Amino acid sequence: MNSKSLLRSTVLFAVAAGIAVSPLQAGAATHQPLSEGKQFVKLDHPQPVRESARTEAVEFFWYDCGHSQALEKPLQAWAEKHRDDVSLRRVPAIWQGSPEENAQRGHARMYYTLERLGLVERLQTSVFRSVHEEGADLVTEAASTDWAVRHGIDAQLFGQTYRSAEVRQSVDDAAAAFVRYGINELPTVIVQGEYRTSPTKAGGVEAMPEVLDYLVQQEQLKKG
Repeated sequence: MNSKSLLRSTVLFAVAAGIAVSPLQAGAATHQPLSEGKQFVKLDHPQPVRESARTEAVEFFWYDCGHSQALEKPLQAWAEKHRDDVSLRRVPAIWQGSPEENAQRGHARMYYTLERLGLVERLQTSVFRSVHEEGADLVTEAASTDWAVRHGIDAQLFGQTYRSAEVRQSVDDAAAAFVRYGINELPTVIVQGEYRTSPTKAGGVEAMPEVLDYLVQQEQLKKG
């Protein structure tokens, strides 16, 4: 493992509030009754949601986080299953003051540029794959633009969006949200601004959709 990989691993363990569980542990966890304090926790300071018609789920992720990559396809499938009753919003993680803050801000700019271009659903998995399997270092405008062009995006349009005030503001808002939601592990999903689950809590990445199903069901029961 090179020094850069070691640094990223160190940051991830510093962010994570615990040790990743094994698949065996995860399977055992999903057969236990779900309850607050075990598979999910209640936020100390519940956050407002953006709409009332559907339940809101907010995912905090980082392109350089292996667990975030592992959750991407299951989360997409989960969101598709709940397309009529759940609104999924993604927030790139920015841990202010960490050694990787600049890299996280670069990845956040990449994400919000794709979001403003309406390309997240098509290219989110591709970004993860490029970072983890191809070693792409998408933390600068030049590297991100080169990547975008290879994926069929106009370079001028991408650059203008990447440098826009809207994208810069979204990145700053993401950094503030990381603190406001009390994120301590990646990935983390917040349901209806009130409940938080993550791999360590749920019993592994593969167990998270079941916990999310439960939390959405509880919110729907509240609404009657």
